Amino acid sequence: MDEQRRKGLDKMNEVYAWEMPNIEGDDFFALTVDHLFGNIWTRPGLSMRDKRLMTLAVVTSLGLQDLAEVQVNAALENDELTEAELKEMAIFLTQYVGFPLASGFNGVVSRVAGKRKKAAAKGDGVDKKANVNAAVKMSTGRTLDE
Repeated sequence: MDEQRRKGLDKMNEVYAWEMPNIEGDDFFALTVDHLFGNIWTRPGLSMRDKRLMTLAVVTSLGLQDLAEVQVNAALENDELTEAELKEMAIFLTQYVGFPLASGFNGVVSRVAGKRKKAAAKGDGVDKKANVNAAVKMSTGRTLDE
C-alpha cells in the first residue's frame, strides 16, 4: 500500500471510528480514500468537529439520511458532539433547510442514539463491521463479504 493510501485510510478510520480495510481495484474507493481523506480531511485549517458540523449540515440539506446516520454515529463515537448538541443542530437547521429535511435529521439522531443506548445496555460496543459494511454498500452496492 502506498503512502497516500495509508494516510487516507488512517484518516478515514479516525473520522469514522471504524476499521475500513484497503479495497484494491475500486476507483471510487481510491478517490474517496486517497483524495477526500488523504488530502482534504487531513488539512489542518479546521478541527474534526468543524468538518463534522459542515458535513452534517450538507448531508442534511441534501436529505441524505443514510450518510447522516454514518456521520452522527461517528460524531458520537468520537465524542465530537453530544446527542443534545445534535438535536439542537436539527432545530437550528430547520430555519435554513426547512422542516422536512431537519425533521429527517432529527429522526436520524434519535435512531442512532437509540441503537447506541440499546447496544450499551446489552454490554455491546459499536458494531464497527456493520458500520463499514453499510458505508461500502452505499458506494459499491455490496458489502465486504459479498
